[in-house]
Amino acid sequence: MQSNKYIQFFDGGIEPKLENLGGKGASLVTMTSAGMPVPPGFVVTTAQFDAFMDEAGITEETHRLLANLDPDDMAQVDNVSATIREDICSRPVPQAMRELTINAYESLMKRFDAPVPVAVRSSATAEDLPDASFAGQQDTYLWLDGVKAVTEHIRQCWASLFTSRAIIYRLKNNIPNEGLSMAVVVQKMVNSRVSGVAITMDPTNGDRSKITIDSSYGVGEMVVSGQVTPDNIVLDKVTLAVVNEHLGDKHAELVPDAGAKRLVEREVDDERRGRRSLTEAELTAVAQMAKRAEKHYKCPQDIEWALDADLPDGENLLLLQSRPETVHSSKPAPQTAPQPVVSGGFFSGFSSGTLKPSA
Repeated sequence: MQSNKYIQFFDGGIEPKLENLGGKGASLVTMTSAGMPVPPGFVVTTAQFDAFMDEAGITEETHRLLANLDPDDMAQVDNVSATIREDICSRPVPQAMRELTINAYESLMKRFDAPVPVAVRSSATAEDLPDASFAGQQDTYLWLDGVKAVTEHIRQCWASLFTSRAIIYRLKNNIPNEGLSMAVVVQKMVNSRVSGVAITMDPTNGDRSKITIDSSYGVGEMVVSGQVTPDNIVLDKVTLAVVNEHLGDKHAELVPDAGAKRLVEREVDDERRGRRSLTEAELTAVAQMAKRAEKHYKCPQDIEWALDADLPDGENLLLLQSRPETVHSSKPAPQTAPQPVVSGGFFSGFSSGTLKPSA
């Protein structure tokens, strides 16, 4: 199946545009085009969302409901949010659009010897921007099997553009509803043995001569949501030597349950908790990948990464997301690098005010 107005494959050869793919989708297509090791997938473009909203008669009603809405009136915001989301989840998607999505999913599955689970991830047009912190406001769903689950959760992602939290954030930051849209990423799920985040600076002080890596066992959701304390390692960006290291507790991991066809939380044994979750070679590889992303985008990056248990060493490090670092990057780089500071073992790659459950 070829990319088209409503569906764009990561490797479809079409130029990624934020207005078509949202922040996450555009990043994944860009990284794939740059030859980075991104799990394959496709994006249900904003054109499909916009066409659905217009044909279902939801767009005009949404503008009416959001007009003059008081962000401090939680009851009113909750009612408006519930009304819009119910409309999105209940009204029919035009059959031609639905068939394109089903065909794209089936085309993705044909790339593998057997059907694989996927992640379905929201990709709003206003997210992952240098001057906005939208992370966590829209939905991500992991380890989905079958086209029915995928299409249902694409709808859920669409609806999450209008959660109470997202509505309030946009109102308080004067972000207009007009022109706002939602793409949705459908991507092969990684069977993460170890995963985490990395930022191409020290987030405690903005020192751009460092790389900071958080890592823990299993799927990375427990890291980015703060449910586990990961290992936290600060490296010199040039030599990749470890400058500071703090072993996290890493008490639990999210792992797939083949029988239940879902992720389950499992306790990590004492031996694995007591040692670093990354080997020296793996730590170096993650740091090199982070540097490569920074070089490509020409600015400090937050990345999500994972080591896939199903792939051989040397081929198992995958890049799941790369976004601009937003806290320190707007500030001038310090003339003299400050002394490194141990960060206490917690850095998710998404500041505590912007945590998100995302793949």
